[in-house]
Amino acid sequence: MHIHTNFKHTIAASYIGYITQAIVNNFAPLLFVTFHSTYQIPLSQIGLLVTINFCTQIIVDLLSAKYIDRIGYRASAVLAHIFAAAGLIFLGVLPDLFPTPYLGICIAVVIYAIGGGLTEVVISPIVEACPTDSSTAAMSLLHSFYCWGSVLVVLVSTLLFHFVGIQYWKQIACMWAVIPIFNIFYFAVVPINTLTEEGEGMTISALIKTRIFWILALLMICSGASELAMSQWASALAETGLHVSKTIGDLAGPCFFAILMGTGRVLHATVGERFSLTRYLSISAILCIISYLTVSLSPIPALSLIGCGICGLSVAAMWPGIYSLASLTCPLGGTAMFALLAFAGDIGCSSGPTLVGYLSTEFQDNIRLGLLASIAFPVVMLFGLKLCQTKPTDS
Repeated sequence: MHIHTNFKHTIAASYIGYITQAIVNNFAPLLFVTFHSTYQIPLSQIGLLVTINFCTQIIVDLLSAKYIDRIGYRASAVLAHIFAAAGLIFLGVLPDLFPTPYLGICIAVVIYAIGGGLTEVVISPIVEACPTDSSTAAMSLLHSFYCWGSVLVVLVSTLLFHFVGIQYWKQIACMWAVIPIFNIFYFAVVPINTLTEEGEGMTISALIKTRIFWILALLMICSGASELAMSQWASALAETGLHVSKTIGDLAGPCFFAILMGTGRVLHATVGERFSLTRYLSISAILCIISYLTVSLSPIPALSLIGCGICGLSVAAMWPGIYSLASLTCPLGGTAMFALLAFAGDIGCSSGPTLVGYLSTEFQDNIRLGLLASIAFPVVMLFGLKLCQTKPTDS
């Protein structure tokens, strides 16, 4: 079938979109030490780059709820990749063009974060609207590509830094921009459906008056927090628990987590249809609780590392599963619903790791005790899923 009419191309472009999302979120953190040593940027300012990235994406989430339907899915997807590509290129160019390199890095982060925020909001409804045998399976496979993209960018970049040289990081940043540049042209020609006809989707004011929306938003917060609380602290946990080098810690921590999370999303796409969505997500939440207990309380460091991987497996279905649950329980939610749910998820993504860091400091830098408190997120998710079994139209 022709590329203009074959929705397999739409799904393939969406997969590449999530790989792009992984690139913009995971490449710059690999250079934090390089930024510090090359430009003498204080670590406190470098840490703010993560906050700038997340805050920009949260703002884009909110604005998207109002404007994406007006702009259209195709234009939004193309814009997302233009911003992502430009930000990655600017990351390699702007630091040397500004008197203050940090300002150039910040501008690049804001630009590619706009692309990341748009990608997060628009890609999921594009896939949800595709004619597939199972939208739930398609959504899980879509989100698995963020995991594979994360593994790809860490492994390839680490190898290039080692064999080519870290001094060529600017050229490597521009190299990664090739992927979103390709997807600009891909999204320009693939067929794209919409979830609702123009004027039929629920307004923001209608959504916030609906009981099920608030339950779904709570689930998204818990999903983002359950995932990021572990993934962001996995490297530090591996280093402090197993006393290995940072390179080994990154591979044994975040990469192991991402690989099992990607595997879990493929598994959900394969067997998820055999279970009700709420039941599958409830099993995931229970497994997440077990993983956090294992990481926090096991006296054997290697077992804690295994628990970290199990956590990646347990959170795999949460984010895409809640998106699919939202489509089932609130079918007229439209783009506004996906944008607001992405906003809620990003709140969880920022609050989960922050809570772990704060509590770890309170307990004399004990990361395990900080992670133990994060068990609250999957516990709350279990209660939220029970509420989802009531009528979706309750207000």
